Amino acid sequence: MRRSIAPTLVLFLATTVFLASGTLTCPDRSAAEERIGLPEIEPGKPGSLSDLLYKRRSVRRFGSGQMELEEAARLLFAAQGITRKDRFRTVPSAGALYPLEISLVAGKIDGIDPGVYHYRPGEHDLVRLRSGDMREEIARAALGQMWISEAQAVLVMGAEYERTTSKYTEHGRRYVHVEAGCAAQSVSLQAVDLGLGTTVVGAFQEERVANVLKLQGETVPLLLLPVGRLP
Repeated sequence: MRRSIAPTLVLFLATTVFLASGTLTCPDRSAAEERIGLPEIEPGKPGSLSDLLYKRRSVRRFGSGQMELEEAARLLFAAQGITRKDRFRTVPSAGALYPLEISLVAGKIDGIDPGVYHYRPGEHDLVRLRSGDMREEIARAALGQMWISEAQAVLVMGAEYERTTSKYTEHGRRYVHVEAGCAAQSVSLQAVDLGLGTTVVGAFQEERVANVLKLQGETVPLLLLPVGRLP
């Protein structure tokens, strides 16, 4: 009875034959290792994009005082504001389906009573969902990160995945997360421009946050952005 050749031996023999015939060649390392220096990027003029990028930092300590209503409006607009009459927004969205929903947990904002509000980009307004200061509840839901409650407000980004997955199937979930990242960076840069501090928080109990916000339908919370005065 003839014994079968071990798979490893077959692989070895096949590789030897290919190398001998010149079929397999090593890549040209000289081209891969070529170094091209890039111009240094300076901060630029105050308020320019490069200046804001230089100044952006994750802030987890906040000072006292109130946030102005216009500041809150600019932060919300940065997240999902409509920039053209055909309803394009401040961040890219796969298929222009815009699955993100923005909630504002207001604590100390001039002209806004403490409570939970839903931002409507089309109307550029807020609809109150709950009364009362919910910042501590959000902080407890964020695994007890109580520093969150010291921010003047917390922006919460949620998503209705089906708006995107109905067209792009399960790949759409990734597109939603990309959009949320773009929106978070827009809010972060707008905060820097306003002299405020923020950071992105992803560690929280999803169901608990949804209950605090009274989220409607299939909206799932994705990110928390505490925003406030610098200490």
